[in-house]
Amino acid sequence: MNDVYTHGHHDSVLRSHRNRTAENSAAYLLPLLRPGLDLLDVGCGPGTITHDLAARVAPGRVRGIDVVEAPLAEARAAGTGPEFAIGDVYALDDPDDTYDVVHAHQVLQHLSDPVAALREMRRVTRPGGVVAVRDADYAGFTWYPHDERLDAWLALYRAVARGNNAEPDAGRRLLGWAHDAGFTEVTPSASIWCYATPETRAWWGGSWAERIGSSSIADQALDRGLATRDDLEAMSAAWRRWAASPDGWFTVPHGELLAQA
Repeated sequence: MNDVYTHGHHDSVLRSHRNRTAENSAAYLLPLLRPGLDLLDVGCGPGTITHDLAARVAPGRVRGIDVVEAPLAEARAAGTGPEFAIGDVYALDDPDDTYDVVHAHQVLQHLSDPVAALREMRRVTRPGGVVAVRDADYAGFTWYPHDERLDAWLALYRAVARGNNAEPDAGRRLLGWAHDAGFTEVTPSASIWCYATPETRAWWGGSWAERIGSSSIADQALDRGLATRDDLEAMSAAWRRWAASPDGWFTVPHGELLAQA
């Protein structure tokens, strides 16, 4: 597959990824973890979640994969324990029945064939093991105060993602994708990220203010004629204005699945 990672690997994107931990991004999975389990983290990025999960399953083997090398050097530098390598979720290097847990956070939303990816993740999971996936649902994003420029930002992001044959509203589709992939024992759940304190508003708003103007999303929007540079600058300003508001509130809903192999 020639899938496109909509966000790219600009530092404004990786800053967001660096904030992810097992607690804030994989809490639904943590009760199932125990020492000695072998775990694969698909789409590991800079490895912050991977390292957290590795600490919970040590001395089990943990491997993190991503489609490009750029974030993996940072993942390796963050500590010893997990292995990190380039990998393809549609054609994993591992034999059948290699892992007890296969985890993917914010991955399926970027794939042109998430069902095929789930089947491949299931292939390398041992019988009785679990495939754990979590994805945001962009159509469910909510914020306050209202700003038409943020409405335009969300519409633009969804258009860019769909132009990559991806599904930005993945959270609500996870259960259907799992059923299509052949899973029959599935535990669904949902959770949110909420940004409403001065610190979290500054971080989230600052990240998107830079991302919408400088990351691959901006490049794709401009190249496809979906937005002008003035449009992107207006969206960036809206993000900064939202972050500065003492009443600012933003929620990101997620779908989650624990699918038994």
